[in-house]
Amino acid sequence: MSISTVFIDLDDTLYPASSGVWELIKERIGLFMLEELKIPAELIQPLRRQYYEQYGTALRGLQNNYKIDSDKFLAFVHDVPISDYLKPDPTLISVLRNLKTRKFIFTNSDINHTKRVLRVLQLENYFDGIIDVKALDPYCKPMPQAFKIALQLAGETDPARCVMIDDIRRTTKTAREQGFFTILFGEEEPLADADEVLSDWASLPDLLNR
Repeated sequence: MSISTVFIDLDDTLYPASSGVWELIKERIGLFMLEELKIPAELIQPLRRQYYEQYGTALRGLQNNYKIDSDKFLAFVHDVPISDYLKPDPTLISVLRNLKTRKFIFTNSDINHTKRVLRVLQLENYFDGIIDVKALDPYCKPMPQAFKIALQLAGETDPARCVMIDDIRRTTKTAREQGFFTILFGEEEPLADADEVLSDWASLPDLLNR
């Protein structure tokens, strides 16, 4: 069966995890919890880990346990100088430009952050759409419901015709269980939680052709 749609994660996938951007965002999440919600500093890290494991994201955890303005949270935590940390990758640009399947960003970040990242990486013209955390509300990756929503928003009816590329194992694991072909980004050795692994974007066309 041929592939019709590729879903690609944003943070730590379209740019290297070593860039430091996601670390800045995590710091801002902690700062929001401290300043806006008055959560004691010593509880922030344990709560962030608990929410990540239980709800998928800190945002969903905070929404379920505190009264917060999600738009304010998303604007605050993504207020980082990404242009100081990211730069275009010519290989990635070439791969996405020449990949003839439909391509969607599928992210637990919001659309404003996504557009900023794509602009800095010079990738804004190579995607057919963005499926962000607000479009998934009240779910998020890796909840199974999030993948069903992504399929609906992309106009897909058969997950077997779709690929999910993500840097998080539990995301590829759930996507695989939902019927997607899954690629775990940033790994070189095969793992049980994904169909394939990818560490070099130049290898993606051959991998998909196989």
